[in-house]
Amino acid sequence: MASSNCSLPPPPIFSGENYEIWAVKMKTYLSAFDLWEVVKNEKEPPQLPANPTVTQMKNYSEEKAKRYKAKSYIESSVSDDIFIRIMTCETVKQAWDVLKEEFQGSDKIRQMQVLNLRREFEVLKMKESENLKEYNDRLMKIVNKIRLLGEELSDKKL
Repeated sequence: MASSNCSLPPPPIFSGENYEIWAVKMKTYLSAFDLWEVVKNEKEPPQLPANPTVTQMKNYSEEKAKRYKAKSYIESSVSDDIFIRIMTCETVKQAWDVLKEEFQGSDKIRQMQVLNLRREFEVLKMKESENLKEYNDRLMKIVNKIRLLGEELSDKKL
């Protein structure tokens, strides 16, 4: 069986703008390396039994290393100005949460952003000077911003 020599591009760089887009790309990037669960879940791997097998020791070591790999990917995917904000975080989850809180805001702030975008969506009208594609582009831009904030619009609503 032929092996696939497919290498992934470097992680997306976050410079402080468009956090939601960076976060989606970064989740996919980390998932490609089987590291997203490490970011979501701060639990340590279970301790080794009294007389571990070589396989158990290897698996334990790999699980421990995933935390450092994920943290390394997060740290290398932010600009130096952003890195300063997370460099003292002990875990990758702490670093992710600091970035999320600072650049996406609290749940209350996100809810207000969604409300504002929904209001903008409701009053959106096609301009006399624009064609259907331009109107659709403006509409989808608002819809995608709402989706990036974790809300969904039904097909009926669209």
